[in-house]
Amino acid sequence: MEKLEGKLNATGMKFAIVASRFNSLVTRQLIAGAEDCLTRHGAADADITLVWIPGSFEMPLVAKRLGESGRFDAVICLGAVIRGQTPHFEYVAAEVAKGIAQASLSTGVPIAFGVLTTDNIEQALDRAGMKVGNKGADAAAVAIEMADLLKLMD
Repeated sequence: MEKLEGKLNATGMKFAIVASRFNSLVTRQLIAGAEDCLTRHGAADADITLVWIPGSFEMPLVAKRLGESGRFDAVICLGAVIRGQTPHFEYVAAEVAKGIAQASLSTGVPIAFGVLTTDNIEQALDRAGMKVGNKGADAAAVAIEMADLLKLMD
């Protein structure tokens, strides 16, 4: 039986990080976690491109464009959508998730979902490195493993 499994080896790979400026207190911590994970697993600083965007809603378009560019082995989307007192949260969170999945499928490039969807700022900060690990690092690990797996499948 043949077994294919991606490894956490980012050596020689190129990554784009798409980060939302909205809720940047949280997003900056997610970026730090992602960058640490990438470099810890062999990515060179010169092989990481950070793209700032206004908010999470804009992520799918930018992630798709980066995936189509042929420049990156994987794209990592980082942001925080925090519930408020209106239905805005549900619309944004759902569209971002659907759009990122569609971008990955249409480009064939792994696009990791590191967009927090939380009820409050405390939950977001906890998931950005305070108490529950760093979901930016988790998304970077997914991007590395998926990029490596797809190379094995070629």
